Amino acid sequence: MNSAVWDNVLGQLPSWLQVSLLDLPGHGSMAGTGFTSLDDLAQVLAASGNRPALWVGWSMGALAVMRLAELYPQRVAAALLVAANPCFVTRPGWETAVDAAVFEQFASDLARQQEKTLRRFLALQVKGVDDALSLVRQLQASLKARGNASTAALDSGLAVLLHSDLRASLKTVDAPLHWLLGGRDALVPAELAPVLEKDYGQKHVRVQADAGHAPFLSHPQAFVQQLLSIAEPLRSGHVSADGKSGGERR
Repeated sequence: MNSAVWDNVLGQLPSWLQVSLLDLPGHGSMAGTGFTSLDDLAQVLAASGNRPALWVGWSMGALAVMRLAELYPQRVAAALLVAANPCFVTRPGWETAVDAAVFEQFASDLARQQEKTLRRFLALQVKGVDDALSLVRQLQASLKARGNASTAALDSGLAVLLHSDLRASLKTVDAPLHWLLGGRDALVPAELAPVLEKDYGQKHVRVQADAGHAPFLSHPQAFVQQLLSIAEPLRSGHVSADGKSGGERR
C-alpha cells in the first residue's frame, strides 16, 4: 500500500495536527527507490524530519516505526502501531503470528501471478469484517491513486515480514508505544494483545473487536479518537502515563 490509504482519515483530523504522509521505498511516490532491510526503512523515516514526532504506522509500516524508535529515539515522541506485530511470523514459543508457510506461499504466488496475489492479499485485510467489499474497493482505490508498489518492493516487504523480530526491542524503547489491533484480523491475531501486555510491558494496547487488518478504514472514528488521545497531551506538553513528554506531531 501507499500513503493514499490514509486519505479518508485526514478529513477527520483537526487543523492543529501538522500531518506529513510518507511513502515507504518502492511504494507510491517512492516507487523508483528500493530497500533490502527493515533498517533501510527506518533510515528513510529518520531522514524525513529532525524533531520528535508522533508516528503512525500500519502493518509493515509499524515495524519500520518500531525500528525507528529503537535506532533514532530522538525522532519519536510517541507511536501508534496499527495492526502491528513485533514478530509477524511464528517461531518456537511464538504462536501469536502468521505461519511462515503463508508468507513463503505469497512470495511464490507473487512471482507467478502478481495481480491475483495482490487481490488475495487485499481480501485478507478485510476478512470477516462487515462491509468488506466496500473496504476492498477503498484499498484498491488507494493503490490506483499512486500506483502499485514495485515488484522488488513487494519481494523485499515479504522478506522483512518473514525475518524481522523486534520483541526484545519493545523492552528497550523509551517512547510510549500505543497499539491498535483488530479482533478479526487474519494477519495479526487479537491474542497478541495480552502477550504484549503481560510479557512485554506494553501499557497501551487496544483491540477493536469487529475490525480486521485495517481498523482505521473500517472504524475511522475510533481510530481518530485514539490518535487524538495520544496527540493532545503532546500538544500541550503534558507528561504521559509513561513519564514521557513530546513535541511536533506527525
